[in-house]
Amino acid sequence: MADIDDIIAGGGIVFRKAKSDNDKGSGKVKTKAKKKKYITGAHGSGSARQKAKYREQRANRHRK
Repeated sequence: MADIDDIIAGGGIVFRKAKSDNDKGSGKVKTKAKKKKYITGAHGSGSARQKAKYREQRANRHRK
């Protein structure tokens, strides 16, 4: 009960972001969407093939 009184009187609890072990500070985002095989649909996923098809259609939209 004393802990609760201290929290109320002291102004509350401060929540901070948890420390992560794998944060190397590189700042790079590695996603499947940036990798060549995913962009071209070559790795076999149905959704990747479909997205690659739409990317190709969008790229060819203004070509004559």
